[in-house]
Amino acid sequence: MKDKLLIANRGEIALRIMTACEELGLGYVCVYTKEDEGSLHVRLAKEKYRISDYRDMNDLLAVADYAKCTAIHPGYGFLAENYRFARRVVKRERSLVFIGPSWEAIRDLGNKLTMKRIALEAGVPVIPGTIEPIYSDVEAEMKAEELLEELKAQGIENTSFLVKAVAGGGGMGIEEVRDLAEIRPVFRRIRAYAKRLFGDEGVIIEAKIPAFQHIEVQILGTRNGEYVHFGTRNCTIQSLYKQKRIEVAPGFDYEGNIADYKFDPREVEEKIIQYSLKLARYVNYDSVGTFEWLVTPEGKFYLMEVNTRIQVENEISAQISFVNGKRVNLIKEQIRTALGDKLGYSQPDVVFKGYALEFRLIAEDVKRGFQAVSGTITRFDWVDHPWLTVRTHVPRNEKYEIPTQFDPNLALAIIYAEDFSELMKRCERFLSEVVIEGFTSQGEPLPTNLDYLREKLKFLYQFLPS
Repeated sequence: MKDKLLIANRGEIALRIMTACEELGLGYVCVYTKEDEGSLHVRLAKEKYRISDYRDMNDLLAVADYAKCTAIHPGYGFLAENYRFARRVVKRERSLVFIGPSWEAIRDLGNKLTMKRIALEAGVPVIPGTIEPIYSDVEAEMKAEELLEELKAQGIENTSFLVKAVAGGGGMGIEEVRDLAEIRPVFRRIRAYAKRLFGDEGVIIEAKIPAFQHIEVQILGTRNGEYVHFGTRNCTIQSLYKQKRIEVAPGFDYEGNIADYKFDPREVEEKIIQYSLKLARYVNYDSVGTFEWLVTPEGKFYLMEVNTRIQVENEISAQISFVNGKRVNLIKEQIRTALGDKLGYSQPDVVFKGYALEFRLIAEDVKRGFQAVSGTITRFDWVDHPWLTVRTHVPRNEKYEIPTQFDPNLALAIIYAEDFSELMKRCERFLSEVVIEGFTSQGEPLPTNLDYLREKLKFLYQFLPS
């Protein structure tokens, strides 16, 4: 029997998984909530079922059983990095294939402290800081003093600390400390906050890297023990809350078009790629995964976290990666290897060519702290080009209500060029041609981040203050 996937997600990632299934000759089922009835993934799916919530495991598994699915693809967000969901999918009486890494890998790499301990065991450099939760303000001050000495020994001066709730995420439960005298009161404040919001008082202390570039390494491991990488991405341009807005591949400006490195970028890139592969092998990682690094202006590098899922920006890596003369499709590779296929190629077969950039088009008020905006889109349009791919669930040139229940991401614009100067021209052309019109729920003109993207484009490959 051919496999049939339940696509446990929404929007543009659901559409991309649908396309991948069709190209692989696989059946699929979509789910949607009441708020998403106007989304393109609902309109285009041949078989679809309404559920109460994309995070409702019971609803999702009930649909999978009713529709006789053999596998579940979680996409990104929602349950994609919930190891309990992944474990339940594979261990239930009617087990299904989870299109993602093993639940053990999600559990161990998804927890930042556990990931740091495992990385250190494997000899992979991580951001200096504590690797066990701290529960005492006296211990917090002592650990901060030890960390300060460690940083000085590494030649890192004028640094500050980040006091972070272990259970936090998305910028929540985190505060910067510049003076050791502030450690105790800040620690007590974060500990109380963490207990109230997350039910876990654990706190860690980490060095804040003063300036960096945020570099990602795209890995694919299979259940047959094969490993390849698809190069790097640069995701340094982010909102106030560390949410990515522009991504470009490759992650380094080899030709010095914009960047003025104090180190050899190809050498640093090769090192972080090899460290990422080393950690992937160490934990038997068996799916697509993103290993995220901070690289300093001096060429020091630290593993920050591992994303155990397909990334929003996966397609820019795919755009520059060719096997046997054909572009890679990372979602297809993720699905077919999860279902048991062998990779069929090795690292020397992967050829990198050109540059790809992704803009995230979002309904947000940048001037008000990137505040998410709801409302109605009356016109969304762009000019088609061979070098442009637009991934969106928003109907083109139709009225569309932006749901308030989800992030107001409208589209991804992916732009390819064989050289950097042409990439910049094409990016500017796209931004001058795209149109997003509408009004907010208060009747005001709908704000978007298009002006912000235009402004920040010139900061590609720059080291930005943290």
